Amino acid sequence: MNAKFVLRLLVCVAWLSGAAFIAPAQAEGSFDLPPGAHFNPQKLERIGEFFRGEIADGKIPGAIVLIQQHGKPVYFEKFGVRDVATGLPMTDDTIFTVYSMSKPVTSVAATMLIDEGKLKLTDPVAKYIPAFATAKVGVEQAAENGDKKLELVPLQRPITILDLMRHTSGITYGFYGDSLVRRLYANTLLYAGDFDNAEFADRIARLPLAEQPGTLWDYGHSTDVLGRVIEVVSGKSLLQFEKERLLDPLGMTATGFYITDPAKLPLLAATMPNDNKFSAGSIRNARRMMKWESGGGGMISTVTDFAKFSQMLLNGGSLDGRQYLSPKAFDEMAADHVGPGSGIARDYFYFPGDGFGYGLGFGVRTDPGNAKPPPPGSLGELKWDGASGCYFIIDRKQDMFFILMQQTPSQRQRIQAALKKLIYEAMEN
Repeated sequence: MNAKFVLRLLVCVAWLSGAAFIAPAQAEGSFDLPPGAHFNPQKLERIGEFFRGEIADGKIPGAIVLIQQHGKPVYFEKFGVRDVATGLPMTDDTIFTVYSMSKPVTSVAATMLIDEGKLKLTDPVAKYIPAFATAKVGVEQAAENGDKKLELVPLQRPITILDLMRHTSGITYGFYGDSLVRRLYANTLLYAGDFDNAEFADRIARLPLAEQPGTLWDYGHSTDVLGRVIEVVSGKSLLQFEKERLLDPLGMTATGFYITDPAKLPLLAATMPNDNKFSAGSIRNARRMMKWESGGGGMISTVTDFAKFSQMLLNGGSLDGRQYLSPKAFDEMAADHVGPGSGIARDYFYFPGDGFGYGLGFGVRTDPGNAKPPPPGSLGELKWDGASGCYFIIDRKQDMFFILMQQTPSQRQRIQAALKKLIYEAMEN
């Protein structure tokens, strides 16, 4: 794995909730509609007009949009092609690299173990990964020559499973910001060779934390480390556990970390040839098998697979008569764990964005935010997305979810925000 691959991998996983930063003008009344809103079919047609325009302008190869309400599709359309090189159309079974939309899946898997009493939010991570017992925090100090130097200081308290799930562990990424700790992440051979989750977690543990655990929402490799914890607790690889307990029971048979069947390689969606910003093809190669199963950013999936996962969340943790999460466990995941009173600070890199707290694996809408009028949506909505533009929203108030599948790192923020606006403008009391 060369340096260019590593750099692009680091860049890709980060900018994952960009839609939160864009607040286009919204229709009045599109925020927090009363329960029972329904969709106007004519207004939904504007979604197709928008995506056909994006394709005609050469911005994206194609996309898939699914809106499901009350357990049934309200809008399910496929636009353009999955790969301009082949001209193959978007289909239900097109495979997308979802990047950080992996995080909610991994978080649900961990919560299942918590539900069973095999794991606790208060458990120290070092209980499962001993290398974290000697973790230190990197604190920047001024050297005699005026430069900055890094002083390693002890933890004020251990990193916990809760810290991993809400991104307050101090574990970061190395592709954004300019702190000395982030530079260490960027300059260390963190991705060298064909490593597994155990080796990757140990590599992370040898790096200093960016801050004391429980003090700042800091987006990073926490969910990758959580994936290793799942392996230790379950005695299985991350994919084995997720397939046995979550993916296969839900019917998510196309979801995994790599394409293992050569016959399915043509199903993989690609970016535009000139869309080299966080280029999906060169960052995370789903065609190339590795030992690493990145619970934080390595999954592939289809719109039909992710719809089953989304419906399970919309139902509060159950689907087709099977309970995956207890009501208590789901409520814990969907609660804001970084809001007022938590003692957790936010900085410029708070990717959930204005109006959102953070639960255990996804953003949680807690207030309208500061934009006037506020961006559309509902209080309590859950969301997350990935670096290639895949995006999903769970709106329990309207008994609705929507999924956007696309591979366009450079255009994703704008398109995600535009789609959400069009969807909520199409809802009426």
